[in-house]
Amino acid sequence: MSLDWHGALDAVIHHPLFGIGITLGAYQLVLAAYDKTRWIFLQPVLVSMLVVIGVLVTCGVSYAEYRKSTEIMNILLGPATVALAVPLYLNLRRIRQLLWPTLTTLVIGGLVATCACLLLGWWFGAEHMILMTMAPKSVTSPIAMLVAEQIGGVAALAAVFVLITGVIGAIFGPALLSACGVSSPEARGMALGISAHAVGTAVALEESEETGAFAALGMSLMGVVTAVFLPLAVSLVA
Repeated sequence: MSLDWHGALDAVIHHPLFGIGITLGAYQLVLAAYDKTRWIFLQPVLVSMLVVIGVLVTCGVSYAEYRKSTEIMNILLGPATVALAVPLYLNLRRIRQLLWPTLTTLVIGGLVATCACLLLGWWFGAEHMILMTMAPKSVTSPIAMLVAEQIGGVAALAAVFVLITGVIGAIFGPALLSACGVSSPEARGMALGISAHAVGTAVALEESEETGAFAALGMSLMGVVTAVFLPLAVSLVA
């Protein structure tokens, strides 16, 4: 009987849908806890990731097996990102009205986010490779990994910096903006989208549709500007 129980448990753990199940289950569980408590350190992306890691380690499931079982979620990530165009379209009129302030915010915010990161890294004695890996931290992982490789960084490590940036921005960003007296949905959205990319945009969408629209706009423009101009700037300096 014991052997049958262990065999059934092993079959569940190594089932192709096990990875999707624990990922969605962990996220929904943490999200429910966050909605109930509103405790900022219960950030759903961060805590659900830790829960999934704990389950995988406990069950002895390798990362390769987990990644294979969740490939469908990676495929759906593209349409989910494209779906951010919906709030953009719904708020297109407001975006047109604030076109120049938006572009000004993008230029200043993008420069500050990148230059502050590089200056702090240089001040603490980081190597050139680490600096180039950290530079594209404020954009989504696919763009950051590609740009990091182009300018002499490490793609895999860039993804880690992107995750850390997004989680920190999502945890402290809204409270910091409120403490600074920033109440405008447009300003809050741009700040979260530029500094904390997709994770910040998810938090912005929780505030309001308009905040989410400007966060999606900031995230998208920041990604384009970083992909085009950061490699160019590095090549000119070098």
